[in-house]
Amino acid sequence: MAAKNSTVTAQLHTGATIPLLGFGTWRSTEEDGYNAVLAALRAGYRHIDTAAVYGNEAAVGRAIRDSNIPREELFVTTKLWNTQQREPAKALEQSLTRLGLKYVDLYLMHWPLPLKTERIEGDNLFSVPTKENGEPDVDTAWDYIQTWKLMLDLPSTGLTRAVGVSNCSVKQLQTLIDVSKKVPVANQVEIHPLLPQDELYEFCHKHKILLEAYSPLGSQGSPLVEEPVVKEIAEKYSIDPAQVLISWNIHRGIAVLPKSVTPSRIESNFKTVDLTEDDVSKLNQIHKEKGESRINDPDWFSFE
Repeated sequence: MAAKNSTVTAQLHTGATIPLLGFGTWRSTEEDGYNAVLAALRAGYRHIDTAAVYGNEAAVGRAIRDSNIPREELFVTTKLWNTQQREPAKALEQSLTRLGLKYVDLYLMHWPLPLKTERIEGDNLFSVPTKENGEPDVDTAWDYIQTWKLMLDLPSTGLTRAVGVSNCSVKQLQTLIDVSKKVPVANQVEIHPLLPQDELYEFCHKHKILLEAYSPLGSQGSPLVEEPVVKEIAEKYSIDPAQVLISWNIHRGIAVLPKSVTPSRIESNFKTVDLTEDDVSKLNQIHKEKGESRINDPDWFSFE
């Protein structure tokens, strides 16, 4: 079975359509970011994911414009950084200015943790402010629920088509829904066979929240491509191990955001196969045998 360019889409609870295979841009900056996004768009990607804290919105926007692909054919996501949670509308406007776009399709709260902005100026706004003892300087007079309530007004401005969250646990999502009575359209979290997020998967499916997977290959260095089961399935289909991991998320109905700055890898990652239930079952055993492993585990944030 030959791998083919992914055309699978999902429908958000707003009614909008989103390509399940998108292009992630974390750690892609300046010219590398520009060239990578341009290569992705030319390879067929129509879903591009960025964030204010990535420092590459300007490069991403320039690549989008230079691709000459009509804006309405693209699905673009960016994210609100922790230090701007009191002013999401202002932060979104700033992101759009950097992107050079009139709107984004999805605006996500990057983390459910507001951080203080005192002593922060310029580019340092996109950092993790710390106290003298080194601990993160959390804005204890504010919380992510207040931020979410402000974000709910953003689609009516036309600056974003929908709003969602990122890095939220089941507990945090339930609290957010209980208090605001509004359900985010998406929750972007780390997902791969060593961290399948099964409980979160079931919760999001029940509430029609689209799960999005970052670090689908195990983050920098793509360690999961070396897993024996992954390599075995790759050999079965004569495809790359990375394509197996991406196809696993697609099979589960999860939007997946692989990243690369290598044109050949960018093109390869856009191709998937239809895995069998036996393939998926084998991949689902990896975390049971080796234990769950979270790769993106910042010391300034405690996952609940």
